[in-house]
Amino acid sequence: MRREAICEALRAMALSFINLKELPQIKHRITKITQLINLLLINVGKGHKTEPDRGNFFILQTYIGKLHTMNKVELKKIDTRAPKDLDKKELKEKTEKILVELDELQNLLFAEGKHSILIVIQGMDGSGKDGVIRNVLGNMNPQGVTVKSYKAPTPEELSHDFLWRIHQHAPGKGMIQVFNRSHYEDILVTRVHKWCDDETARKRMEAINDFEGLLQKHNSTHILKFYLHVSPEEQHERLSERMKDPAKMWKYNDKDFEEAKLWDEYMKMYEDCFNNCNTPPWTVVPSDQNWYKEYIIASQLYELLKNLDMQFPGLKK
Repeated sequence: MRREAICEALRAMALSFINLKELPQIKHRITKITQLINLLLINVGKGHKTEPDRGNFFILQTYIGKLHTMNKVELKKIDTRAPKDLDKKELKEKTEKILVELDELQNLLFAEGKHSILIVIQGMDGSGKDGVIRNVLGNMNPQGVTVKSYKAPTPEELSHDFLWRIHQHAPGKGMIQVFNRSHYEDILVTRVHKWCDDETARKRMEAINDFEGLLQKHNSTHILKFYLHVSPEEQHERLSERMKDPAKMWKYNDKDFEEAKLWDEYMKMYEDCFNNCNTPPWTVVPSDQNWYKEYIIASQLYELLKNLDMQFPGLKK
């Protein structure tokens, strides 16, 4: 059996141990098999599974650890819509409850001041980046959440290394920082338009991995990376709405349709990005339906904050 087939079989075995209806985002996560097993082991350690299950996990982990193989990401094989068996109303109610708890957890994060959160949101035009930022993070205290949208670099920014403009917006302790587009643009749009050759892109990927590692190791920054995965058909519909809906006309840019023609090249560059900048891992978020997209991102942020075991500081002495 080919190594890729073994990996896929083991992934299916691992996923069978959890209820995907409760954690649907797991199956969209681009991660090494070993990372998936470690995530599931955390759930086992919390008492979610039995002792026999725990033993099976360790057997799987030992075997999988020898493979050192990551499935190659192929976006065309990942659905852009929610699983058909999910109940929209039920999931929206869950999201509302999560958002209430996120507000409380964000307050705790800010008060404790020991951790920082970086949320990277990437996606094609019309994938819903602005909407998910507004709907998932909009109810939090604005003192503790900041959003940075990255456009084409200015002349001053171009006179520095490509991460210079990024690092100055990295989150301080106690803060949640959202990047609406990010440092990844410098290995995506620049490659699609041939402004950056493959050799330079490889060097930039190494620099990005080092940069994210620095934030994690030296500032207790926890990084969530989301790719909003829409279909070409849904993108075309949303871009067309910007020409008809007065509330969306301000977003219209005639260049968006020209960029959409480069869809296949963008997918190729995104896949290369996911395969080479995967620590921390990316989550591919099916984004044709906003309610499902918002649930996945809200629930991942909730799980991250909940597991930090934060506490309010006592009285200052």
